[in-house]
Amino acid sequence: MSQQFIDVMSQHSEYESLKPFILVCIPAYNEEKNIGKILDQAFRHVEHVIVCDDGSTDGTNEIARKKGATVVRNPSNMGKGRALHTCFRLADRIAPDVIVMMDADGQHNPEDIPRLVAPILDGEADLVIGSRYVAGSSTDAPLYRRVGLSIVNAFSQTANDGVKDTQSGFRAFTKDALRLFTDMSEDGFGVETEQLSIARKFGLRVMEVPATIRYEGLENTSKKDPVSHGLELIMVALKLLVQDKPLLMIGLPGLLFIVTSLFSGYFFVRDYQLTNYFSVPMALITFTFLTLGTLLILCSLIFYALYLLKLEIKKLRIEM
Repeated sequence: MSQQFIDVMSQHSEYESLKPFILVCIPAYNEEKNIGKILDQAFRHVEHVIVCDDGSTDGTNEIARKKGATVVRNPSNMGKGRALHTCFRLADRIAPDVIVMMDADGQHNPEDIPRLVAPILDGEADLVIGSRYVAGSSTDAPLYRRVGLSIVNAFSQTANDGVKDTQSGFRAFTKDALRLFTDMSEDGFGVETEQLSIARKFGLRVMEVPATIRYEGLENTSKKDPVSHGLELIMVALKLLVQDKPLLMIGLPGLLFIVTSLFSGYFFVRDYQLTNYFSVPMALITFTFLTLGTLLILCSLIFYALYLLKLEIKKLRIEM
């Protein structure tokens, strides 16, 4: 643990009555061109910043330390989700009143932080998203990004009704929400989708506020090509949807298979009674659909029970 971090914890404990204590978490990978300016702007609005250097090979680490941030380093590039996980676990030890997460590439404007944290300080929300799709927002995203984001949002909104910008990485949340987010499983860019899934499970109040998200003039705003990035986000959204709604995503297809088997079984029996002909293809179809349907329904019930157990375990861990 760095002396800088120890000093921050000591100051926060000593002046705990001077609230709110706002802390920013920034995952950074090879962002020496942007991190200094971002930290200068962020420190105008917050008490402290934690930067996770996710295996950078440039001067990101040194610049962030010189600017006054607490820097933790992953031994290699482990992904945005893992970098945020590292930040969150450290932030949880400080127990700030509000946590802000933002990117290190310059897309997010630190001057929007007061607007982002206001609903939390006013007790109106537990998670606030800096959105590109609400009135008053501003973005210069190129066309291919807008199309890709629309597709990913369509998949993600299936499990997160009402959230327009499911992929915005500019967010603020309470310390209670922080404890939920320190146990995420996604290592990559699916972390935002997973956060919304967790928020829905535990009934967090989610709000969107307008934010400025810019792309023009920035370098390396995405560490992956758009196609693989988009496919990763879609797969995460589908995976979380199956995990969160197994009765719908697994049980319902199972029920449809069983209904199909009943129809095929009816025609199989009818034809056998009328013609005394044993149709092997129809018998195989009936047996296959009945077996698959039964297995899917059983799996959905097991997954649903595990889902409920996981929720209870997480609630107990938070209450401890």
